[in-house]
Amino acid sequence: MARKKSKHDRYEDLPEEDEAPQEIPPCWLCGRPMGKNVVWHHPVPKSRGGRDVVAMHPVCQATVMANFTNSELQRHGMNVEGLLDNPKVRSFVDWVAKKDPDFNAAMVSKKR
Repeated sequence: MARKKSKHDRYEDLPEEDEAPQEIPPCWLCGRPMGKNVVWHHPVPKSRGGRDVVAMHPVCQATVMANFTNSELQRHGMNVEGLLDNPKVRSFVDWVAKKDPDFNAAMVSKKR
């Protein structure tokens, strides 16, 4: 007998392979074209009711996670301009704009 799909499937809101867009949009944070590694990021954390996902570079997602709490991300929602108002994030985006799409760097941990 086939196993039923769980109500609590943690991957249910991610695009299926056949449903994924053929052309991946540019990075939600920096606007650069995507490379080989794509992270599907929840701008509003799932723990805060977020369902939408956006494509991001791993280094861009790490920067967002290092500079904002879940509460702050919930307040900003899908508004990327609110995140770019943060001076650390703005300087990161200006710096990474000249890098290759597959560029990756180690991130500093959160300072709280």
